[in-house]
Formats: sequence, structure tokens, C-alpha cells
Amino acid sequence: MRVAVLGVGLIGGSIGLAARGRAGAEVCGYDPDERVGATALALGAIDTRAADVAAAVAGADVVFVAAPVGSLAETVRLALASAGADCVVSDVGSTKRVVADAGSDERFVGGHPLAGAETAGVEHAREDLFDGATWYLTPARGSTAGVLYERLHRLLSSFGARPTAIDADTHDRLMACVSHLPHVLANLLVAQAASLLGGEESQRLPAVGPSFRDATRVAGANSAIWTDIYMSNRDALIAGIDELAGRLQDVRAWLSAGQATAVRAWNEQARADRDALLGSGLAGGPLHELRASVPNRPGVIAEIALALGRAGVNIVDMALSPSEDNRQGVVALWIGGEEQAERARELIAQLGFPVVQA
Repeated sequence: MRVAVLGVGLIGGSIGLAARGRAGAEVCGYDPDERVGATALALGAIDTRAADVAAAVAGADVVFVAAPVGSLAETVRLALASAGADCVVSDVGSTKRVVADAGSDERFVGGHPLAGAETAGVEHAREDLFDGATWYLTPARGSTAGVLYERLHRLLSSFGARPTAIDADTHDRLMACVSHLPHVLANLLVAQAASLLGGEESQRLPAVGPSFRDATRVAGANSAIWTDIYMSNRDALIAGIDELAGRLQDVRAWLSAGQATAVRAWNEQARADRDALLGSGLAGGPLHELRASVPNRPGVIAEIALALGRAGVNIVDMALSPSEDNRQGVVALWIGGEEQAERARELIAQLGFPVVQA
């Protein structure tokens, strides 16, 4: 397998290391900064360097676009223009609206690995960066080619990631809530605390406690990256800020009225919600194989993957077997846990596809 990585920083470099070390792939990399490309080659994150996007993509089976958000859409466009008909192109951007136009091309599957580190740059890339990490995929219903989605899913699984399908709009709303909004809050908390230092008579803040340190860990994150992220997902982020403002007003009202019972219930619910959110993930138990008969048309695999993704059912692995006349085929899905497998069977049947448990 030949993999192209466009942008070989922390994420792109880690993709290269994982593709080489875990999938046995040949990796060609391109980065507009020649020094970054040279470092990636020296560190073994890529096998070869390309002079431009077209040269990197030539002959590739899978292309990962790991460019900054500001240049992501243009780099995806260039990659699709150069990629072959049997090549799947994906990206790693935290906002999917910026690549929405690419969704009409059956070769494109948007992606976003929930992985990273405090440090940036290819020199910090790691082969194991994606171990156990959710890797969101946003296939376009009605256009994504099933065989290409399967290839990408299988490759990401070999990286140690957990590929999970989600539609692009839901992805952006979710990221606004769980990733982008926390950065906004961290910046505001730091600014509010720093304002206490104002005035000639003020003393330096005493040593802060762990709550403040934990809540502000991401404050002032790399502006070159985060300014583009804030702006690219501004609609969903504004909606999240408005909702949060309403919730803050609720808490203010309870405090103003001295409603200790309401405050206690709010705090208890927060603990329960956090436990439920952080405890979600792959179901345990042995793998169960489901086989569904599907027509051979673009988007059918996306339809199944998105339905299971919305229900929180993780596809551990998948395989496609087309019929001799190539008009239909069988998709085999491996699901962890008996309850998850049964839920998957029900959902696939509801979509109108015959499905059995092997």
C-alpha cells in the first residue's frame, strides 16, 4: 500500500510512522516547509519526499491531508485533482465545514483523529499516538464509495485507532462543545484571574489550586492553529457560547435566590453526566460478525456506518465482498459485545438491508 501525507507535522508525522510501522505502507510526504519535510525524512516518518502535492499523491492508495485549517480546503482540492480514481482522500481537520464541498466526490472521506500532544512538530511524532483514540470519519451519504471507506477504516484500525462514523454537521457541533468551547473558557478564566493583578497595590496571585490549572491547561494554545479553528467553526461555536451563557444565567439565578437545593441537584447531575460521557466507548466482550446484503452503489456503506455511529455502536472491522456481476455485495461487520451486535443488527435491518449474524 502507498500512503501520501500532505503536511508532516505532529499528526501527519505520526500517521507516517504508524502507516510504515503498523501497516507496512510506503509513505510519501509533502510539506510546504522544506525543513519540516527533511526532518520527517530523517526521523523515518516518511520514506520519500515530494516536491509538490501532485507528486506526493501520484500512485497513492490513501491520502491524508494534514494541512493547517486555513489551507485545508485548498490542499484537499489539489489532492483530489491529482488522485487516481481508486484512491481515497481524507483529512485530519477538527472542523468539517471547511471541506464540505469535497463531500460530493466519492473518493473523499472527511476525518478527525481525537489525538494530539502538548507539543507540536514532526520531531514529537509517535507511532503509537492513535492507540485507542477515536478517529471520526464523515462519509457523505449517497456519494462515498464503499470500497474506499473500507480501505480507510481498515488502515486506521491498524494504527490502533477506533474509526467512528458521524455526519459532518454533528461533528462540528460536537467539537464546538467538547473541544473549541473549552479553549474559549480557558482563555476567559485566565484573563479574569489575571485581572486581579491590576492596580499598583495588588499582590501577585497566590499559588493556584489544581482546579484552576486543570481548567486552564489549554489557554493560549498555538494562535496560528487556533485562530483558524475558531473562525472555521464559528457558527457552531457561537451557538455553544449562547447556550453556555444561558446555563450560566440559570446558575446565577439559583445563587442569587439562595436555592441550595437547585445548586446541589445541578452539581450532582454534572457528576453523573461526566461519568456517563467519559465512560462511553467500545463495548467489551467477544467480537460478533454480522453480514448484510447491500446494493453496490455509492453511499451505502456510509449509510450503515453513520446509523451505527449515531447509536454509539463501534465497528471494529469490516470487509466487502462484491457479487460476480458487481451489482450487489455482502458487507461483513465485526462488532464487540453481544448487546452492541444485536443493536447493530436491528439498525441495519431498519435500513432495509437483509442481515444475519454469522
